[in-house]
Amino acid sequence: MRYTEDALIKAHAALEWDITNDDIVVEIGGTSVYGIEGSGTKWSPVKGTRKYNKDAFIVIKNKSRSIFESSLPNPELKAHHDQS
Repeated sequence: MRYTEDALIKAHAALEWDITNDDIVVEIGGTSVYGIEGSGTKWSPVKGTRKYNKDAFIVIKNKSRSIFESSLPNPELKAHHDQS
């Protein structure tokens, strides 16, 4: 689907998102952050500099509908290194 404002509205409708009440955020994926102290040159950027890869992408998230639940260990499984 080619990006247009109308296509974005149709996508929200197809997903049944409530544009006015849901917490919808736009994020950029496919990036990296330089983690080593540098002098600020092209080859040695300052620590914390964000680089956008050529294949970076846009992510639209509906945080109101994301259900996050941490996984719990399975009590029936025994680790191979457990001596008990």
